[in-house]
Amino acid sequence: MITSFYLFKIEDVNRQLLMIFSSLILTSTAFSQSLEENIQREEKLILELEGTRLATLQKLEQYKLKKIQNDLIKIGFPKSNHGEQVVQHQAMTLGYDEKHEQARWVMHMVLPEIAEGNTSRTNDFREDSLVVTGTAVKADYWYSGYDRGHLAPSAYFRWSPIALSESYYYSNMSPQLPELNREKWAELENFIRDYVLAQKEPVYIVTGPVLNDSLPTMKNEGRENEVSIPEMYYKVIIDNSGEERRGIAFLIPNGNCTYPISSYATSIDVVERLTGINFFSTLSEVESKNIEKQFNQKDWQVGGSKGNVSPINPTTLPKGKINTVQAQYNIGTKSCVCGTVVSTKYSEKSGAVFLNLDKKFPNQIFSVTIWKDARANFSYLPENELKDKKICLTGRLENKRGTPTINITNEKNIEVIEDEF
Repeated sequence: MITSFYLFKIEDVNRQLLMIFSSLILTSTAFSQSLEENIQREEKLILELEGTRLATLQKLEQYKLKKIQNDLIKIGFPKSNHGEQVVQHQAMTLGYDEKHEQARWVMHMVLPEIAEGNTSRTNDFREDSLVVTGTAVKADYWYSGYDRGHLAPSAYFRWSPIALSESYYYSNMSPQLPELNREKWAELENFIRDYVLAQKEPVYIVTGPVLNDSLPTMKNEGRENEVSIPEMYYKVIIDNSGEERRGIAFLIPNGNCTYPISSYATSIDVVERLTGINFFSTLSEVESKNIEKQFNQKDWQVGGSKGNVSPINPTTLPKGKINTVQAQYNIGTKSCVCGTVVSTKYSEKSGAVFLNLDKKFPNQIFSVTIWKDARANFSYLPENELKDKKICLTGRLENKRGTPTINITNEKNIEVIEDEF
């Protein structure tokens, strides 16, 4: 009887456990199904939000492109008597010259949005269907020895797939030697980019080749058009955002440019006289005179470039003296090098003084070292006295990690000069 009683109790317990287990399974299954539904619902919501975000971004892009068009019209397209066809795209406007098979000018804006641009290069080089006479084509550049140089850089338009794609029209290309396109031209584009990012305000730019009837054309086999080879390019830039409006221009040869970017700076007036183009045609006469005659480089320097100056024009130097750029071609010789001391450093550890002329570290183009023992020969502290002075130094030129350098042992080897150069 006792055994039967215990067996009955065990069976009862097992039955209850089975019921509890079954209930747990049902509850777990229901909970699992609920989780799956929640996951699917949230995933669907994400897709809907992504679709809304994409549509909003596209609408925002269109608004920004429309504003660019309005702003370019407001400041005025370039005007000339060369008879070029004016072509308006969404992110840029250009004046195409059929005779030279390239634009005389391309006008656009650089927006602070370049900081967020992440659209990949398209490399979809193609003819511009809006140019009624037709543009240059791939065959005109292929195996020519010249790059398809962007006048309006594609890197400025990576915030907009539409603008980026437009930058690959052949109407925006001009034959540039690789040593220009991939070096100094790219450096100039970065100079402008850095300014826009620092100021957080847009700038207006007009870029183009300096064209004339005596220019040669590319002679590669298979070409379909006669594309002129410019000897020089320009960029004119206006910051029209603040109370103190700024203007500057650059003229750069189509070749190997050894001087710092600042050496190619000039005024918009100079470029207008050279090209016969009135770049910002709706500016008042007062505004034009104020903006287009300037080229104060210090206004455009940001970050590490602040305080840099242009090397002295070598044609103004007395015989036997060279500038900081020419120094690289005179390594191993005793030379007299002239420039402006833009930065100094005294090392307490070594007791030496280091000077940089015309450009600061780490982009220095010429440096001077006064070692501890030599510093004792000075009647003044060179790191203090020579700062911001224009000087000429005499000594043997050495190459120190790619930078021309002179070691100065006596203050007699340094001549402080006035602004006669």
